[in-house]
Amino acid sequence: MTVQQLVAEPMKIHGYDAHTQRERAEEMLYKVGLKPEHLTRFPHEFSGGQRQRISIARALSVRPEFVLCDEPLSALDVSVQAQVVNILQDLQQELGLTYLFIAHDLSMVRHISSRIGVMYLGKLVEVAPAGELYQRPAHPYTQALLASVPVADPRIQQLDRRWLKGRNPQPNGGAERLPFLQPLPRR
Repeated sequence: MTVQQLVAEPMKIHGYDAHTQRERAEEMLYKVGLKPEHLTRFPHEFSGGQRQRISIARALSVRPEFVLCDEPLSALDVSVQAQVVNILQDLQQELGLTYLFIAHDLSMVRHISSRIGVMYLGKLVEVAPAGELYQRPAHPYTQALLASVPVADPRIQQLDRRWLKGRNPQPNGGAERLPFLQPLPRR
């Protein structure tokens, strides 16, 4: 499929006419920093960052209010990640979008999120405003997760590390289903 076909596919499914599909595809490519002449090219002709921009254009072609971003920055180098984050933030402001990010990159999560949920074994164990979660994590898993983030200064790295002890939890196991059975501090 060409970029034109990829970006237009959601619009086709939603019943947009061919003229609108072409017009909107050009508009969305422009919004993500690509040119209309890219419409006739194929995805393998683009870098990873450009392919991610094409995916963003495709997702936004039908003008959603809510966008689920599953690991939107994985496999991209740091400079390209920053560009993609900037594009997503600009589009959020311009189009009034709400994003739900699924990510393992805690520095990116902190930078781009206003509210964060932490999952453990498929369950949501903590939800808080981003600043509060990073300053005062309540759940032991959140505390351990944040303590595991690498720190550039080795002196700081040794401070305040929380390591989880005990056996690895089993998602379908008996007592292991409650690995953090202890009272949590109130916020």
